[in-house]
Amino acid sequence: MNPSSIPEIVCIGETMALVTPTDAALSQARTASLGLAGAESNVAAGLAAAGRCAAWASRLGNDPLGVRISSELERRGVELWVELDQEAPTGVMFKDPGAEGSAVHYYRRGSAASRMDAGYLSAERIAGVRIVHTTGITPALSATCRQMVDQLFIDARAAGALVSFDVNDRRALWSLADAAATLARLANAADIAFVGRDEAERIWGTATAEEIRAFLPDCALLVVKDGDIGATAFDGDVDPVFVAAPVVDVVEPVGAGDAFAAGFLAATLDGLPMAERLQAGHVSAERVLTIAADMPPID
Repeated sequence: MNPSSIPEIVCIGETMALVTPTDAALSQARTASLGLAGAESNVAAGLAAAGRCAAWASRLGNDPLGVRISSELERRGVELWVELDQEAPTGVMFKDPGAEGSAVHYYRRGSAASRMDAGYLSAERIAGVRIVHTTGITPALSATCRQMVDQLFIDARAAGALVSFDVNDRRALWSLADAAATLARLANAADIAFVGRDEAERIWGTATAEEIRAFLPDCALLVVKDGDIGATAFDGDVDPVFVAAPVVDVVEPVGAGDAFAAGFLAATLDGLPMAERLQAGHVSAERVLTIAADMPPID
């Protein structure tokens, strides 16, 4: 990793090649499109699109899929802090569209990114960065990734950066018990945490935004997203702020949460009031909800 500048925000996590059938369900498809899928790189790309200096940190296989991912993110203005693995491959995700929604199939066990370990981003390397962002997907990848995220929280604070954490529970990656305990611990320790009300109910049994806040009392700034209803920010001891979501004709919801985080964090870097940060998150998410892709096309 050879960062050429000091970005305002660094997003760390795995990005995979995404294969999506274009003519039928996966088992019958004859043609498919090839893209990329990764929560943290989605956020980095959204921040870059908003004019912020954003970096994405991870590991990729030294293979054509890794080149494709790097090239696409560079094209979107994201600075790459990437190590290439000569042995482990870039992860792959297959999407299987169906009448009741899309299923996904991961081929990421043993991937290059899953080999990240404690100290991957040291305090010295991220000195000057304002925010370090990751998600609950990263600690689910491997034991070493979980150790890396724990150390990341320590090193980010030592470097003077805020820690941003999106719960982003992925049921296919680990047990409910492991997820519930680890995600609660990390979200509660974050300076900024994002969580969907529905995923919180699924993993913690909390039914309302207020219950989630009570469950995560130590998180400095907690943002609870409630789908098409709106989002609530709990910032310290001040009264919570709620901003309703816009009415949107949804094409596909995948990636909207990452877009929301990008919009909110960009507005946070701008020092905007809380209601305007939430509104920026909604506007960013709306762009993704109306397309069948994780990231909007480049203008």
